[in-house]
Amino acid sequence: MKRIICCMMLILASLFSFAQQTKNDVILKLNGDELTGKVLKINDADGQVDFSYAGESLVYNIKISEIMKITFASGRIQLFNNPPQATPQAQQASGAAGPGLADHHNKVAILPFAFIRDGQAADDAISEQVQNECYAFMNKHAGIFTILPPRTSNAALIKAGVTRENMKGYSMDDLCNLLGVEYVVDGTVTLNKTTQTTYQSNSGQVKSKDDDKDRRYNSNSYGTATQNYQTKLSLAIYNDKGATVYDQNRTAFFNTQDAYSNTLEYLLKRTPLYTK
Repeated sequence: MKRIICCMMLILASLFSFAQQTKNDVILKLNGDELTGKVLKINDADGQVDFSYAGESLVYNIKISEIMKITFASGRIQLFNNPPQATPQAQQASGAAGPGLADHHNKVAILPFAFIRDGQAADDAISEQVQNECYAFMNKHAGIFTILPPRTSNAALIKAGVTRENMKGYSMDDLCNLLGVEYVVDGTVTLNKTTQTTYQSNSGQVKSKDDDKDRRYNSNSYGTATQNYQTKLSLAIYNDKGATVYDQNRTAFFNTQDAYSNTLEYLLKRTPLYTK
């Protein structure tokens, strides 16, 4: 009997271990959403993918036009909606006519971030600081993409007379063509003061009486206050056709002034341009 019970326990443990090691398919959508589960069928004729979330049996239909890539459990990656590589003939024609899609392909520029502090626009130094942090993170995870250094992008914008104030007068495809890139990254950080956290501490002299002794203790009261902040970050990516390929926003978890950094990385990891 003991042997039977031991065998059953070993079988159950093996099944549990196998279940834990089961890998899932991952669909990465153009808006940055990741869907984890099982790809059941790719219907090219209908333009849809049949998909079930991990641990569920309900089948969902995901439009192929919304999908950036599928990473299958086997490790194979299937890409969707990537701009096709230009032929040599097209590249020559583009070169003769000036910068075009072939020259822009897989190039990314990061625009100076808007930084709004308590309803007022912050100075350029803070805006460029966030822009540089965005570049540093994206450049580490660029994969097939080439990320333009912020100094290069900003110099091109200045030469063209484009500032953060008048940038609204330009479409995103205008900015892509001006910068010679296929994608531009645009972001806004909003930082507002909220509550203050106060810490109290005591020191000084206090008289205490026991049965037969007088004792004196130091007791003074003082406090320190820490300012709390709420940070919201919006991040969008546009291509050189003016289409939005990613648009998300998030409120920072922490209440410090630099909480935008973690929030920025969180959003960048979910963009179609991110590579592990």
